[in-house]
Amino acid sequence: MTKTPPASPCRKPLRTLDPTANAVKILITGGDGQLALALARALRSAHELTLVSRRELDITDAAACQRWIGHVRPDVVLNAAAYTAVDRAESEVDLAFAVNCDGPGHLARACAGVDALLVHFSTDYVFDGHPSQRRAYREDDATAPLGVYGASKLAGEQAVASLCPAHLIFRLSWVYSNDGANFYKTMLRLAGERNELRVVADQWGVPNYAADLAATIARIATLPLDELRARRGVYHLSATAENPDHGVSWHAFATAIVAGAGLGNRVAVTPINTSDYPTAARRPAFSVLDGERARKTFGLNLPDWRDALIRCLAARASTR
Repeated sequence: MTKTPPASPCRKPLRTLDPTANAVKILITGGDGQLALALARALRSAHELTLVSRRELDITDAAACQRWIGHVRPDVVLNAAAYTAVDRAESEVDLAFAVNCDGPGHLARACAGVDALLVHFSTDYVFDGHPSQRRAYREDDATAPLGVYGASKLAGEQAVASLCPAHLIFRLSWVYSNDGANFYKTMLRLAGERNELRVVADQWGVPNYAADLAATIARIATLPLDELRARRGVYHLSATAENPDHGVSWHAFATAIVAGAGLGNRVAVTPINTSDYPTAARRPAFSVLDGERARKTFGLNLPDWRDALIRCLAARASTR
């Protein structure tokens, strides 16, 4: 893993714009992940963009963070680098915290040093999803992560908020796309191999297409930087569901994926309980995020999750 940027000057931006254009200089970390790739697609046509992979910038290396940000001197850093192996985190505690807590802290210090805005992405797993929760989670609801992954992401939020005055933290849930590894792609793969999928039906959230999240971030990035700095804090970004306080089960999401792929007549999607599918990490039974604060603050709406899934499946079909 390369911990230092290439010899100066570092990698050229993906696009250099007319200096009279309404553009900002953006650095995206975690450049080989599904969210970073979606962000790059959404932003590259209108901004001066530098996308770095984990091999190029290991955010757990404080000195490397300082070198990259000091050299690029971005207006905005989008931190899409994360440790996302929820179950493995239970046995790789130090690594999970190094990437999800220490790394964002290093970026926050470096951003503060050049007066850059740090946009950091967190997770619905900062909540415990207790059965008593009867409505979508708001930003000021008490956090209580059930596992190492959620705890490390919450610690990362706290590091960013304390070390970088100009920050936006967006909590996301159930992110999927045609890139990388995710639940949606796993269901499609298994549906091509099996006649039956057994999927948990007692965990509830809202699926979010990475392309829609990225388009939303791209719209926010067009706002004046002074306005964004004034609106610092934590926000929930989420697609909409028929019942915003109920959400969607993993089983319902899997059923929609299989049907949307034209496999519903061949593959049965059977509901099971969480207890039927034991995992190393406990997961919240309910982690629907209330996106009202983001909608009011930034004047935006994410589409219905079913509409997003249709577009994701269409994008997959167009590349096959």
